Amino acid sequence: MQPNGLSIGNINIRPPLVLAPMSGVSDLAYRLISRSFGAPFAFTEMISARALMYRNKRCLDMLVSSPTDRPLGVQLLGNDPDALLAALDILEERQFDLVDLNAACPVAKVVRRGEGAGLLREPGRVAKLLGVLKARSKVPVTVKIRAGWDERSINAREIAVAAEDAGAAAIFVHGRTRSQGYKGVVDYNVVRTVKEAVKIPVVGSGDVFSAELATKMFEETGCDGVAVARGAMGNPWIFRQTATLLSGDEHRPIPAPDEIVSTMKEHLALSVELLGEKLGVVVFRKFFVWYARGFRHIRALRVKALRATRMSEVLDAIESIRDLS
Repeated sequence: MQPNGLSIGNINIRPPLVLAPMSGVSDLAYRLISRSFGAPFAFTEMISARALMYRNKRCLDMLVSSPTDRPLGVQLLGNDPDALLAALDILEERQFDLVDLNAACPVAKVVRRGEGAGLLREPGRVAKLLGVLKARSKVPVTVKIRAGWDERSINAREIAVAAEDAGAAAIFVHGRTRSQGYKGVVDYNVVRTVKEAVKIPVVGSGDVFSAELATKMFEETGCDGVAVARGAMGNPWIFRQTATLLSGDEHRPIPAPDEIVSTMKEHLALSVELLGEKLGVVVFRKFFVWYARGFRHIRALRVKALRATRMSEVLDAIESIRDLS
């Protein structure tokens, strides 16, 4: 199938795929690798508005980007208008392309503060926060929501309509409730209901682990775009494969071991270049595990990579993957 396309404000996203924000994952090296395989739009890691307001170093480090890392969105976590506006001012110093309000994160400590998915219980508050951001922002403002708090309170449609009325430029919808977290199956019907209720673009999210499942999201929901999260971890080829499938070509280019190895090396090199050898190696180690999924007899190499402290040690482990293919 060929979706009509995804335009959010003045941002045209072709193919209509988004690299979703993921805490501890969506750093610059990861985004650049994903873009090299066709990810046309990406988010930084989710950022706390309050921490950013105080110019927390870790949050500022998350905003590091490059000219080729565009268009780029930032997802803010927060429920205080003043903190969100202060964070927005800092973001505008760096000229990002889109700001998203997170009303979907299911993590307990986030929800306890009334942030993330905690906002699902207060549709009016979501609308108010979006209105505040929209009135100040020079770039499109969007919102990420879930199906609802639990199966007894599915209110994604209500929140989406309120968000549209408040000026949101698009809605990102994860088809699970907060109580589900990432368990169970995604509910395509929720995404479809939101799509049918609003005129602004709707981006579906949840269980997009392959090109086929991305296509299924489009077909089952009629959404304008699809956000890829866990399905891209160690699998940047999902963007290339999905674009191919959406174009009508049934042939999915599966990466050969040599391509996997070369991509891992490139990712490691970027991580070390951007973070220095010590931290770059530590950050990359989890990516090694994700890239290496599916290889037989990988355990010993995985242990070696996870214990590595030098770039040369990780490179040796990566190169040894060729012997497993």
